[in-house]
Amino acid sequence: MHKASAIKTVRGNNFWYRLKEQKWLFLLMLPAIIATLLFSYGPMFGMYMAFTNYQPGGGTFFQQFFHADFVGFKWFEYFFTTGDFYRVMRNTLATSLLTLLFGFPAPIILALVLNEAKQGFFKRFTQTVSYLPHFISWVIAANIVITLLASDGMFNNLLVTLGIVNEPVAFLQNGPLFWWIIALSNMWKEMGFSAIMYLAAISAINPELYEAARVDGASRFKQMWNITLPALRPTIVILAILAVGGILNAGFEQQYLLQNNTVLEYSEVIDIYAYKYGLQNSMFSYGAAVGVFKSVIAFILVVIVNRISRKVNDQALF
Repeated sequence: MHKASAIKTVRGNNFWYRLKEQKWLFLLMLPAIIATLLFSYGPMFGMYMAFTNYQPGGGTFFQQFFHADFVGFKWFEYFFTTGDFYRVMRNTLATSLLTLLFGFPAPIILALVLNEAKQGFFKRFTQTVSYLPHFISWVIAANIVITLLASDGMFNNLLVTLGIVNEPVAFLQNGPLFWWIIALSNMWKEMGFSAIMYLAAISAINPELYEAARVDGASRFKQMWNITLPALRPTIVILAILAVGGILNAGFEQQYLLQNNTVLEYSEVIDIYAYKYGLQNSMFSYGAAVGVFKSVIAFILVVIVNRISRKVNDQALF
């Protein structure tokens, strides 16, 4: 009996045995694996550009790419020693941390509220309205934000009418306010769509737990606190790890579309900086180095937060 169990365990842990037994499932995964290799791992060879002095010239791209002068960490040192490093990192971290502060708990709160809503029409209407901003492009979303925050826009008219301010506020011309505008815009645009994952996790909770809690006299708030939130913890932990790993992804479209000459000192984040020098100024290797730096920091953050989460909550991404 024990021998048969051991053989079954060994077979179950053997990759080739599992491949033979589940060949059709692996075949269904094959297109996704090929797409990942082609579009996610294939382009990674371009990171070599960050360690060379690449300049387009005669010949094919690959001839120029692999025959460019190898300069090691020259472009990384240049990035760290220029005065731009502090400003770009300040803007990126400020925008990302504010986005994380507002944008991470917002979909959790929305999902909890929608779960507690008992009126069907209100629940469906709120879900639809909150999902819609995700599906519009940042070109349209940025124009909505600019219109609302203009000197003669609805928000300024409301503030003046209520007597909160005596004259319109130039929101989009105020540097420090720009970080808050980006963070709140990101929250508004993605809050409803992000709540879908939490609502899906809530729908998987056994209804008998709520019935037992009601029998014991637990209020709806206590049911949410002691049943719903603990059930959401694995989902919250995984998304928190991914959010911290992407803390340098402050965005590109929203900053690029909402910025103007008066707030350039506060709107230039890593992605815009890499675009400006890498493409507009044709410093391709320098732009690639900035991008590699961001990716390495993101990878390190994911590993650190994942390890901390595993030790503290016994929940981790890998």
